[in-house]
Amino acid sequence: MSKDIQQRLDAAIRAVPGWSTETVEVRPLVGGLMNSNWLAKHDGNTYFMKVYGIGSEAFVNRDQSIAAARQAHGLGISPRVLHYDPKTGLEVVEFLSEHRASTNADFSRRDFLDAAIDLYATFHAGAPLESTKDIFQMVDEHLEQGDELGAIRPTDFPWLKKQYQKAKDAFFASGLDLVPCHSDPMPGNFMVRLKDDRITDMQLIDFEFAANNERAYEIAVFLAEVFVDERMSLELIERYYGDVRPEIVARIWVARAVADIKWGSWAVQQRKLSDWDFDYQKYGIWKYARARMLFNDPRWDDWLRMI
Repeated sequence: MSKDIQQRLDAAIRAVPGWSTETVEVRPLVGGLMNSNWLAKHDGNTYFMKVYGIGSEAFVNRDQSIAAARQAHGLGISPRVLHYDPKTGLEVVEFLSEHRASTNADFSRRDFLDAAIDLYATFHAGAPLESTKDIFQMVDEHLEQGDELGAIRPTDFPWLKKQYQKAKDAFFASGLDLVPCHSDPMPGNFMVRLKDDRITDMQLIDFEFAANNERAYEIAVFLAEVFVDERMSLELIERYYGDVRPEIVARIWVARAVADIKWGSWAVQQRKLSDWDFDYQKYGIWKYARARMLFNDPRWDDWLRMI
């Protein structure tokens, strides 16, 4: 562990009332692309502790993410936030000792897919969050920040950006369907409890990108991240919406392409900001490639018209 990380970790521990570096035992947890995550033990109890990554405030509204996490806990779908210190850059959350993080392989199972879709339905039905940051605001922010940082993008990026603008225009022409959204469907953000290999509970964690957002985007980015095929996508759309109307399907597929532009743009600029041992550039180029595949789909212009 570097001296800088150790100093930030010690400062975070001391920021929690009643904690000290002498009374708290910590060990690192694998995962997290912007922050360092830790398992903390104090007075016989175990906690999940997140120390915010340097520069992550450029992408994350910390106050809103905590408010969203607390709202989700009130809905029974997320663990309780026990401590939050924006000055030190720390949050401490109830540790789900009987749960484990889901994996990409888990989402080859229909019960995992259904449980996640149902979590979204519950969260989306909650009260609006304090502020709105729709997917198009996110993308535009990433594009501007990437320009300032000199992010390296594909040679056909002007064309990719043109298709993104067409999607944005289509959504705003029809009107956004804004609901409280989590907006970060990494498999590890779905904590699951199993008994005899059956799901008995699933909880949603990590609300760093939470805001009022386009409903279709939330569902679309989830479908993209769990790599379901078109048939399964339609079944999950029906589970969530109760119907599979063409205009709903069109919103999902267009939003799915926009999601890949968002995460591709985030990644190639994160490469300029982070010293984490993760190939952000490769991840971003892969995301752009997925967006390109949808832009080249012969149904692309039809989807835009149906939104």
